[in-house]
Amino acid sequence: MNTKVTSREAILAECRKLVMEQGISALNIRSVAHACGVAVGSIYNYFPSKTDLIGAAVEDVWRDIFHLSGKDLAFQSFSDCLLWLFHRIRAGCDKYPGFFTFHSMSFAAGEKEAGRQRMEKYFGHIKKCLRDVLEADPKVRPDAFGKDFSPDILVEFVFTLFTSMILQNQDQCKPLLEMVSRCIYQDAHPVP
Repeated sequence: MNTKVTSREAILAECRKLVMEQGISALNIRSVAHACGVAVGSIYNYFPSKTDLIGAAVEDVWRDIFHLSGKDLAFQSFSDCLLWLFHRIRAGCDKYPGFFTFHSMSFAAGEKEAGRQRMEKYFGHIKKCLRDVLEADPKVRPDAFGKDFSPDILVEFVFTLFTSMILQNQDQCKPLLEMVSRCIYQDAHPVP
């Protein structure tokens, strides 16, 4: 076994390849060391435990799914943002088969607190972006929100539906977009 020192980035790149080819359950210190062509101890230099390795790999896969290729996205509406997000997650599910389901189910079950916390942090980032786009959307009716129905409540509700749709492997989000359109826009037109 080659004992050359590698980098954190190289290790995570090999983790992404393993997740693409074999699924997230294939990740462990030994399989990653083998994929990197290094000794097990070299992996421990960067990740003190399997939990740390898997948590970092999961975060790296999420980052890859939402990579913007150097472009800044300026959404015209909250609905446009939702459609983009749905397509990115669907593409991520195709690129990393079983990742979303395994990741969501295992962390939601509370088996790995650190992994669940990373997932919540990443999902929190996505929700914040959704809320920012919603609040900047000029098409939203002035009376769309009130005391019992805030932008945060809508984002949480939409994100929950979104997660459910992905877990059920739905291939389109037209009903969700229609619901959002009817709920927050003055002149709700049917979604194409």
